Amino acid sequence: MKKIFLKNLAVILVLCSLFPMETDATQKKIDQVQEGIEDLKNQKKKAQQQADTLSEEAGGLEGDLAEFNDKLAGVTAELNETEQQLAVTRQNLKDTRKALKNARQRENKQYKAMKKRIRFLYEMDRESMLEVLLGAKSFADFLNKAEYFSSIHQYDRNMLEEYRDTKEEIAGKKRELDKHEDALAGLLEQQESKKQEINALINDTSKHLAAAKKQLANAQANVAGYEKKIEQQIAYEAELEAQKAKEDAKRMEEIRRQEEENRKRQLQNQNQSQNSGQTQNQNQNQNQSQNENRKPAAVKGDASDATLLAALIQCEAGGESYEGKLAVGSVVMNRVYSSHFPNTVAGVIYQGGQFSPVASGRFASVLASGANASCVQAAQEVLGGNITNSCLYFRRNDGSIPGTVIGNHVFY
Repeated sequence: MKKIFLKNLAVILVLCSLFPMETDATQKKIDQVQEGIEDLKNQKKKAQQQADTLSEEAGGLEGDLAEFNDKLAGVTAELNETEQQLAVTRQNLKDTRKALKNARQRENKQYKAMKKRIRFLYEMDRESMLEVLLGAKSFADFLNKAEYFSSIHQYDRNMLEEYRDTKEEIAGKKRELDKHEDALAGLLEQQESKKQEINALINDTSKHLAAAKKQLANAQANVAGYEKKIEQQIAYEAELEAQKAKEDAKRMEEIRRQEEENRKRQLQNQNQSQNSGQTQNQNQNQNQSQNENRKPAAVKGDASDATLLAALIQCEAGGESYEGKLAVGSVVMNRVYSSHFPNTVAGVIYQGGQFSPVASGRFASVLASGANASCVQAAQEVLGGNITNSCLYFRRNDGSIPGTVIGNHVFY
């Protein structure tokens, strides 16, 4: 009996030592991949923020560029209108100068003609003029001849005044047109300067926009790179999860096999001890004690068990239904009742390579802040004996693991 017991104990110890090492290694890889994914997500978030900032900057520059282009179009239109006005003014000035030149020529001719007449009149001796006047046949003829001489003189004076006024009018118009031309030329120069200034702003903004778009493209490429890495790591995590599920299933199969062998040995021991009442009573007491220890009943633990279990339930099933929370707590308690796992809530939770939140530190954070009321209630119910399944494992459901699906988890 002692040899059989020692042999069984040795087998159990070997199983408990070998399988956890294999599953622990896989779980550690899963934990590392999950940490790497979180780190990549944080880096992606920063890269996305940078891309968003650059996108806003590029959008602002595009808006500025559009505004500058509108201003340039307006200035160009004004410049064209001013150039047209200037062309009309120059044509008017050209016509005025031509008219002034013609007037000067007419004035010169008229001046020469008047000069000859004046010279003729004033160089004529008084006797000749008197002779002409006295030669009048009548007083009326005399008045007519006198008026004739006076009219010729007055006409010459009037013509001289008229051409002098015309000359001054044309000169004044020339000055006005020159002034208008200078004003238009100044406006033209001012608008041309403004046009050049806007062109410089457009060129400078275009350069900044090109640089911002290049930086934006690089930032977007970084985001895409992080997304690709995250996808690769998620795919790798799925492979590790599948591997871990196979290792868990293998261990479950071995546990069932060992339990079946133990039951067979117990039956054999019972048959062999039927002839000895004392031995039979001892075996029955021992078996009864073992069954009672493994029976899913209420656990008489302290408040720390409920706190630990509630924190783990929140980490693993905080977003699941209440049924999912009870299911996770039941897995923990099933392990406590199993001889192949530690026999305390703390031992099961802190067993290496079993629960990712414990390794990542999230479990400690929830412990520090306290689990929510729903998770606390679920933990208390499970500790009170409300075990909703007989599973020892659960994982995120991806359709590759057979078992009982509750929410986003599969229990097996």
